[in-house]
Amino acid sequence: MTIRRFGTLVSLCLVPVLSVPVLSVAAWAQGVQPYPNAFTDRAVHPKTPMAPPPVNTVFQDPDFGSLMVRVTDHNTNLKRLHSYFRNPETETNAWSADGQRFFLVGEQKATLAFGFDPSTMLVSALPGAEAGGGFAIPLAAGPTFSFVDPDLMYGTMAEAHLTIASFRYSTGAITPLIDTTTCGMQPPLVAGKHVNSSDISISADDNRIEINAGGNQFGNRTFVIVYDKKLGCRWYNTQTGQIGGSWGPAGQAVVPENFLINHAYLSGSGQYVKISVGHVGYYVWDVTSLNVKPCYAHGGRFCGGYGSLGYDTQINAPGVTDEMNTFRRPLSDLADLTQLVNPLPLPHLWGMEKHFTWSGGHLNNNVPVCGATYSPHGIADVKQPYDGEIFCIETDGIASTIWRFAHNRAIWDPEYYWSDPFGNASLDGRFLMFSSSWDGQVGTNKSGDPRSDVWIVKLR
Repeated sequence: MTIRRFGTLVSLCLVPVLSVPVLSVAAWAQGVQPYPNAFTDRAVHPKTPMAPPPVNTVFQDPDFGSLMVRVTDHNTNLKRLHSYFRNPETETNAWSADGQRFFLVGEQKATLAFGFDPSTMLVSALPGAEAGGGFAIPLAAGPTFSFVDPDLMYGTMAEAHLTIASFRYSTGAITPLIDTTTCGMQPPLVAGKHVNSSDISISADDNRIEINAGGNQFGNRTFVIVYDKKLGCRWYNTQTGQIGGSWGPAGQAVVPENFLINHAYLSGSGQYVKISVGHVGYYVWDVTSLNVKPCYAHGGRFCGGYGSLGYDTQINAPGVTDEMNTFRRPLSDLADLTQLVNPLPLPHLWGMEKHFTWSGGHLNNNVPVCGATYSPHGIADVKQPYDGEIFCIETDGIASTIWRFAHNRAIWDPEYYWSDPFGNASLDGRFLMFSSSWDGQVGTNKSGDPRSDVWIVKLR
């Protein structure tokens, strides 16, 4: 195993006041510093008490200065008043390629799309939107935006969850692309009440689309299916180890065990699928081959913790040494680690969990990876640097900058998985959408369960 460490953190500074953030003195690798107004210090920034602003009112985070806007409230979905709203899975591309549309998720997996003006940060209703402002996307739960066409989305058919389809906003057309039951899986994949799919993901050029299927819910699916628009289907049965399809080699996977699928996502290159399972760690299938490589949490490979995929790279923070200790590794060599934050803060920080979002990484491995921290014990207090924040980390290897933008004010409730601040960044890296209860102030639903709403912060 190789571990590479970047040089000294170039943006080490203490900024006690909001109006004068001290910036990194090093030149940015691409020539333009991506977030010139962000804080890059390692000081504790206390969280100023703040009531949740009204929907569609742009306001400033009182502690870091970033502009924000609230997207939803208890009236957003009039079919289910007082329902909660959250972001899609962090690996989903929730923003259109031009940054002018996004979608979010409500109760009962309702997927609602909105318009967005990047110049004003104002949210708008799309043509055909329902009362409350959300446009109901006519695909099954869990769609994704195209990486290249701002008018296009991909998903599975609402009434046929094993059929991959596209949806075009300008025409309202739903176009079936492939019925995956025809892909020749062994044993055959048969549609039925207890068989569905999830986790649709696409390559950066939209030419390959991945779903996992075969069971009725998260954690018991058996097939990873990759559909290439020119070559057809390719599949992997994770229970039998068999790989087949209309292209690439067929045979038994080169992997020491069989497993069931929690989630599976395609890398931006379209060559790799990351498959997460019930135990800590994951597997990576090179879809051009029979090679399936495990990444175990034990054995020094640091594979635990939430992570995110780029073009052909994985980033994760495994909870080793320090909560902000984040690694980058090529999917072709899972033991080749690069430590993104170096040096780590002293004293070391503990107490926060992290979610990452890296949609832009599907196009370019060297753009910043962004995320949110939250307490897995539901602690709302800010006691350390990075507690309950929205942040981005430099990934290009030139330096180890951490840019800090806002407090996310999310309170984790272990009975409600979606109460943590899942985030999704726009492809240009300018905006990040996240879910939050705003320190528990957005209320409860009709059953008395905690609500969360969706917010957007400008990464400045």
